[in-house]
Amino acid sequence: MRLQSIPRLLLFSAFTASLQAAVSLPSDNSSALPAAQGPAKEAMEAFQAGRHAKAVELAKPLAEQGNMDALYLLGFAHESGKGAEASRDKALEYYRKAAAGKHKDAIYRLSFILLASEKEEERNQAREALESAAKEDPAVAGRILGEAYLRGKLTPTADPDKAIFWWNRAADAGDIPSMLLVARFYEGQFGFPELKDMKATLASYAKAAGLGDAGAMAALGSRLLSGDEKNRDDKKGREWLKKAIAAKEYSAYLVLGDYEENVKKDLKTALSEYERGKDVGQIDCILRTADFYIQGKGVEKDPVRGLALLEKAAESGSPVASFRLAVQSLSGEKPDLLLGYKHLTAAATGNLPEGQNELGLLYLSGKLGSADSVAGVAWLTRAAQSGSAQAQNNLATLYERGAGGVTQSIENAGQLYSLAANQGHGPATLALARLINEGIGTKADPVKAWALATLAQERGAEEAKKMIEEISSRLDDTQKAAAKKELADMKSGKAPETKPAPTAPETAPVTPVTPKKPK
Repeated sequence: MRLQSIPRLLLFSAFTASLQAAVSLPSDNSSALPAAQGPAKEAMEAFQAGRHAKAVELAKPLAEQGNMDALYLLGFAHESGKGAEASRDKALEYYRKAAAGKHKDAIYRLSFILLASEKEEERNQAREALESAAKEDPAVAGRILGEAYLRGKLTPTADPDKAIFWWNRAADAGDIPSMLLVARFYEGQFGFPELKDMKATLASYAKAAGLGDAGAMAALGSRLLSGDEKNRDDKKGREWLKKAIAAKEYSAYLVLGDYEENVKKDLKTALSEYERGKDVGQIDCILRTADFYIQGKGVEKDPVRGLALLEKAAESGSPVASFRLAVQSLSGEKPDLLLGYKHLTAAATGNLPEGQNELGLLYLSGKLGSADSVAGVAWLTRAAQSGSAQAQNNLATLYERGAGGVTQSIENAGQLYSLAANQGHGPATLALARLINEGIGTKADPVKAWALATLAQERGAEEAKKMIEEISSRLDDTQKAAAKKELADMKSGKAPETKPAPTAPETAPVTPVTPKKPK
């Protein structure tokens, strides 16, 4: 097993979860307080200005008089721990009082907390509160209910039908975020491929675009130009992209360039579109333009100009640009370790999983003077938590071997290999096959191991061939038939999750640290 490093010219590719970042169920307490015009205005403004204790002091007497905004503020203070003791119970107490007075924001904050509860009773309380709120405010309440159903917060498993029902109600009430959620759902961005419906996707994007949402204009134009051939409409696509540009949604230039590059195969025209986007500061267009000059696509090769564009993008805070500069610095005939380290650090601190993975490997390699296993494992952990299959596989390898300063844990290794394999990572799929074939951390199962090894080979793991042949030599005809069925089930998504059972105590998760600069 080898730790997987970046290809020489790896382009940025985001790892998306089956359900992307929450639209309405926040994971933190950083939401801004709503504006208040009545007696609680001074308290609200004090809180928003960072004078939390003063805000709480001003809100308390108003809350005692039954002021809804003051009750909400105190609930928020206890939820966030700003200006008051962090207390779920106190937050719920104040939110319930404000919600009883039909304070919409209190109803929604109350629902957020209850939906996160492990108690079904409390989650049902959230549902009841939101359904009641939806009678007067179907837009926001419907959006939240839709997401809660899709996340399986209100049903044993995700309920896409109820999610769509509520999102459609919210969309019919004019809620643009819900229109976009419906569009993304029918496009298959949240899973459920059997429910994909591009006609519904286009209609929902068109609805949002017609209401003036520039992002929807660009998304609709993109799909009309470069989507399924049966749905393409060059004229309408360009019209929507023109409107998006007029609304200062400059990603439309990226869409036009991508269309010329990948559909029309006209590299010169593609570059001209990317250049237009570059000139208005669209980061992705800057990156595409840089690639064209570095690789000589549609233009004479000019790596100096290309790298200058990457530097410009990196200075603007693009972690992808920093990562590509790191690749350039570390993959040449004479690698510049310090410059590569500088760019990798910028990419990693910019939350780019690929950069975090590579920085972790760089620390473990010892090329910076000496190996720093703490920093290396910390960065690999951050990348793995962000969904990087490559980092998950690398970290799993360390846990399996007990290398890199981590305590050996077959359980941790199996879980991480499974996460990576679920994303189609070939080496991780093969590693799972090996563990199950050899009975490491679980009962040996050659049938399942053969299926996993075959799947790994299909995913590009060349080393799988030898394992497949070895396992096949031990299987009788009945087992071979079972193995083929197991493989078919895995491909269809019917097979249960496979991971070795624990044989060692689970180690504590590694807490990422701020790595030290190399000497």
